[in-house]
Amino acid sequence: MGKPASEDILVARFSDYLAAHRDIHFPHRHSFYHLAFFTAGSGSHTIDFEKFPVKPGQLYFMVPGQVHSWFFSGEIEGYVMNVSAGFFNAFLQDADYVERFPFFSGVSAEGVVQLPKAAIPVVTAQFEGMLKEIKGEQAYSQDMLRLQVLGMFIAVSRASRQGESRQELPHNYVLLRNFRKLVEQHYMQLRLPKEYAALLYVTPNYLNAFCRHMLGKSAGEIIRDRVLLEAKRLLINADMSIAAIAYQLNFADNSYFTKFFKKYAGTTPEEFRKNIS
Repeated sequence: MGKPASEDILVARFSDYLAAHRDIHFPHRHSFYHLAFFTAGSGSHTIDFEKFPVKPGQLYFMVPGQVHSWFFSGEIEGYVMNVSAGFFNAFLQDADYVERFPFFSGVSAEGVVQLPKAAIPVVTAQFEGMLKEIKGEQAYSQDMLRLQVLGMFIAVSRASRQGESRQELPHNYVLLRNFRKLVEQHYMQLRLPKEYAALLYVTPNYLNAFCRHMLGKSAGEIIRDRVLLEAKRLLINADMSIAAIAYQLNFADNSYFTKFFKKYAGTTPEEFRKNIS
């Protein structure tokens, strides 16, 4: 009922957040969900090494572990939210509820939402309500914040799906979410589609055909892309040697890792590190 603990949730105007985090343009990662909503300004935002142009009415949703950096031009305004994975746990019976929103898939492009014009004032008002509530001056302020944040997630999800044809069967989205979750949990140990197919109780051929239909990639490519992404994320840490990264990612040796990285990233790990520093 008091002021929410800062490690659970932070809501701020973007200009205030920028003033307190001046090194925000360097690539960095968070251990919490990170959300930015732009109402004015321009520039670019890079999430997991994929660059997006910043536009008013845009929301960026990031899951824990994603690497991102900003490059702004003009007066930037909007809102920032950091929220811990456990913030909703005291409120929701389903611990995985938040992950079901499409923008929290962990795929960069799916976490970028351009709101229709009619939805911008609605989401702006929701953030303003959170800024008032986060002061914690009234009873049940933390529970009200949980309601407001979940309400905003639902409003954004509805608005971003307007006019979108969703002919896919619901069980397809459940299977896709389960596959992605398994890859996230096991990509360092399990590298073969047949291993994931067994965990999902489907055949390897079905899993490959399903992934091609839903994502335009084979199951093997999705697993490989996740390994490559983690290698890139680890390479931003200059204190970690290439050999240590290869070991952490479960490669047999440093040279095998370097060959893998060059084949799929188009550059050596050393060159990649040099270009992002």
